[in-house]
Amino acid sequence: MSTTILGPDGKPRCSWCGAAPEFLGYHDTEWGFPVGDDRRLFEKLSLEGFQSGLSWRTILAKRENFRAAFHDFDFDRIARYTQRDLDRLLKDAGIVRHRGKIEAVVNNAQRARELVEREGSLAAFVWRYEPDKKQLASPQTVSTSAESLALSKDLKKLGWKFVGPTTMYALMQAMGLINDHVADCVIRSKVERARKSFKRPGG
Repeated sequence: MSTTILGPDGKPRCSWCGAAPEFLGYHDTEWGFPVGDDRRLFEKLSLEGFQSGLSWRTILAKRENFRAAFHDFDFDRIARYTQRDLDRLLKDAGIVRHRGKIEAVVNNAQRARELVEREGSLAAFVWRYEPDKKQLASPQTVSTSAESLALSKDLKKLGWKFVGPTTMYALMQAMGLINDHVADCVIRSKVERARKSFKRPGG
C-alpha cells in the first residue's frame, strides 16, 4: 500500500490525509509542527483523550465546539469548573458527551495547574520527552514508543487521566516532538525546518 497520495497541488502527502476532507488542511498546517504553547498542548491532550475509541475525524469536526464549550482550553478556568459546568457539558450536543472524558479534562486541568506551578510550564515538562532522532522508528510504523510510555507513566503518577501511551504518541506526532510525516511527503521538510528553528521550552 502506498504511503502517499497526491494532494490538490499534485504533490505527495501522507496517505492518511486523504481519508476525510477535514484532514488535508490539518495535515498541511498543523500536524507535526512544533508547539510550545501550554494551552494548545492542553487542548491536544484533552482532544486526544476524547478521541479514545472514536475517529480523529469526529473530534476534528467538533473541535470548534470543544473550544467554545471548554473556554478555549484555558486550564486555569477549567480547573475551577463546578457541577453546573459538568451538567452544561453533558447537555452540549456539539461535543462528545462522555462523563468520564469530561471529568478527566477537569481533573487534568487541575493537574496542569499543579505542574505549571512546579515546572514553570506544561510545555517544558512535555518537551523533556522529545525522542532522540537517531532512535526513531520509520515514520508511521509504530503507535507507541519508549518516550510515549515514559510520558504516560509520569503523567499518570501525577494523577492525570486518559493519557495512555498510544494517546501520548499521537500527541507527540501532532505537536512536533517527532516528525512522523513519511519520507516523500511534501510537508516533511517544512516540519523539519520548523523543528530546527523551534526554541525548546525550558531548554
